[in-house]
Amino acid sequence: MYILITNDDGYESEGLVALRSALSSVGEVVVVAPDRNWSAAGHYRKLFDPLRAWEGTLADGSPALICDGTPADCVALAVMGLLPRKPDLVVSGINLGANLGTDLLYSGTVAAAMEGIVFGVPGVAVSQLRVRDRPWDFRAAQAAIVRLVRKIEIMGLPAGILLNVNVPARAPEEVRGIRIARLGRRAYRDELVVRHDPRGRPYYWIGGSEPEDYAEEGTDVAAVAEGYVSLTPAHMDLTSHRWLEELQGWALDA
Repeated sequence: MYILITNDDGYESEGLVALRSALSSVGEVVVVAPDRNWSAAGHYRKLFDPLRAWEGTLADGSPALICDGTPADCVALAVMGLLPRKPDLVVSGINLGANLGTDLLYSGTVAAAMEGIVFGVPGVAVSQLRVRDRPWDFRAAQAAIVRLVRKIEIMGLPAGILLNVNVPARAPEEVRGIRIARLGRRAYRDELVVRHDPRGRPYYWIGGSEPEDYAEEGTDVAAVAEGYVSLTPAHMDLTSHRWLEELQGWALDA
């Protein structure tokens, strides 16, 4: 397989190094990564500024193409001609932190994989949770993504499908397996912090404590909480199909 790797934490992220190292054993890997952190950028694209890309290296010295665009820009640029040929798969990560449930609306990691879908290339987004104040341990995530990509090579994955993977904050021997799960819910406890500059003009920070997770049975939130790697299939169709029928009863065309 010809695999395009990117992320939203920037090319210096140790998660990107871990992902490249793992997938190099599976296929031919090329990295196109942003030059800075784009966490929570969502599916933002730089449509009114030129994009630049240059040769560089990751934190371990391995080669990469570095782009001054967003994660989605990196994928679009790669697929539209920066690479010599179209990749078979886009893998985004390993993200430093969870992308569970509601996080998908904000995640630059997921957006990069979703951009592949726009161009007809299936995608995988992989994220790693961490115990606070402990070093990142990507071994379980590396094992899971290698297993998954090898299975994709055998079974195939439709171009319109994104697989979202979240790995619990556990040592590899403590991970209980991979669980297929639907998206769950996270409640953000954001707070608006108002401050003033030396001239008295207000400026704002949006902060707050960690999200509150609802570990409902069958969700990715519950799977990770119970020590499983969660695997959730997603696609671009945000249509509420039940409400397609419901709205017919409103007689709006009368």
